[in-house]
Amino acid sequence: MTDAIFCAATYTFADTQSVLDFIEQKLPREEYARYGNPSEKVAEQKLAALEGGEAGLIFSSGMSAVAAVLLSLLQSGDEIILFDECYHRTREMCTEWFAKYGVVTHQVPACDYERMEAAVNKNTKLLISESPTNPHLSVVDIERFVALGRKHGVATLIDSTLATPMNLRPLEYGVDYVLHSLTKYLAGHNDMLGGALVGSQENIEPIRKFRGVFGMVNGPHNIYLLLRGLKTFELRMRRHNENGQAVAEFLEQHPRVEKVYYPGLPSHKYYDLARRQMDGYGGLVTFLVKDADADQTAAVVDAVRLPRIGPSLGGVESLIEQPIVMSYHDFTPEARRAVGIPDNMIRIACGIENSNDLIADLEQALAE
Repeated sequence: MTDAIFCAATYTFADTQSVLDFIEQKLPREEYARYGNPSEKVAEQKLAALEGGEAGLIFSSGMSAVAAVLLSLLQSGDEIILFDECYHRTREMCTEWFAKYGVVTHQVPACDYERMEAAVNKNTKLLISESPTNPHLSVVDIERFVALGRKHGVATLIDSTLATPMNLRPLEYGVDYVLHSLTKYLAGHNDMLGGALVGSQENIEPIRKFRGVFGMVNGPHNIYLLLRGLKTFELRMRRHNENGQAVAEFLEQHPRVEKVYYPGLPSHKYYDLARRQMDGYGGLVTFLVKDADADQTAAVVDAVRLPRIGPSLGGVESLIEQPIVMSYHDFTPEARRAVGIPDNMIRIACGIENSNDLIADLEQALAE
């Protein structure tokens, strides 16, 4: 069964009494598309159910979801703390754009809870992290992260895009806000843009009102594409997990690979935590090409035949990129080194192709 697509900006009423009943009795119907869409509500309920939350809220992109949380919670003089491996556009939004409005951002090393706690003060309003992080795939100890927030009365937000609700459910640990880029695994076909927040009704409803005022809504066709993607989410995610694990294991034993970042490998710094906290590790694998400069690394990327070169992740087709070229091209070499992005790094987002085909392709590319 397919949910209907509602291509309506305005929803009309039979008479004035119908309008009054809607306002006074808060009837479950629509008024104007900036405040909601029937199929959007279905998708939000499904996202909330996947995360084990009370309410979900869909936005036009993952970054608009980030912006909505920050704008609705913060005012001039407030402070936020985030780990320095958070998505670089999230960090840019906080450190550059929100700084213009008097919000102070502290960046601390990823998974350094002592440094995070040391940065907390009476003005701190929000702790932010991804888990796993992108592209290093560091895994945050959600229990410690939440405990730190509760100790100081500070709200917590986890960007769980890379984990998905199948591999990690942060709300069960007490996180206040869970954020997703719907563009990635949840929609899963590289054909829509969207973001979402999930949490308690108490936390989400004020942001819903904020969204209605600022208009950070998604469109009806994108909602349809999300609902379509959610139907196969579990099946796809199982394959992403299997492919990521297989590719990571292959790369780790390859003589031309210096290092592999993947939480499912025993060599990963956070392997034990990941095994305890996660049910799978996703399709994103990052690795360093041994003794390679930027051009030699680019040659490996250019030599693969199955993955397309491009940003993003979580779609059915595999994607590959050299972060210094694709995602961090606007950073200076010094700034890239400071955030751990060397010239010989490659990030592959495994799709749902046959893992043997992906491995054979990487093998020929590395040999070449």
